[in-house]
Amino acid sequence: MRIDVEAATQIDAPLDLVWEIMLDTPAYGGWNPFVVRADCPQPPSVGDPITLFVAWAGKEGRTRSPERISVLDHPSTGPDGVTRATLAYVYEGLPARLGLVRGTRYQRLTQAPGEPTAYATVEEFSGPLVRLAAPGRVADGFERHAVALKQRAEHLAG
Repeated sequence: MRIDVEAATQIDAPLDLVWEIMLDTPAYGGWNPFVVRADCPQPPSVGDPITLFVAWAGKEGRTRSPERISVLDHPSTGPDGVTRATLAYVYEGLPARLGLVRGTRYQRLTQAPGEPTAYATVEEFSGPLVRLAAPGRVADGFERHAVALKQRAEHLAG
């Protein structure tokens, strides 16, 4: 079974600034209501572990999610003039090690000349117990994360 959880927003800030915020994991606690802490080597690199401390909405509590960075494509501008960047990490918790729930989260940025930065995130969940990954709670968290990233970047862009 496979379930994808997604969120997206348009951010009125340069892509490079949004990217910088995404990689500044020590600052997450100051702006991110979903990933309230992220422990990761600085600067992050492909293969690095990243431990996410997730706060569910309301009184649903918190959880710790061990991940590993699998994609770190820094901003680059293609021949079409569009700048793109991607950060992805793979879930490494016990359910993943047992083959019960696998997940990869992608966070992608795209900016055409003169346009806002498009932020899109998707978690691709799979495995026989994928429903245990609480896709509804994750979707809510991704929406809160996207809104907060937009607010943070637009505030810093001034």
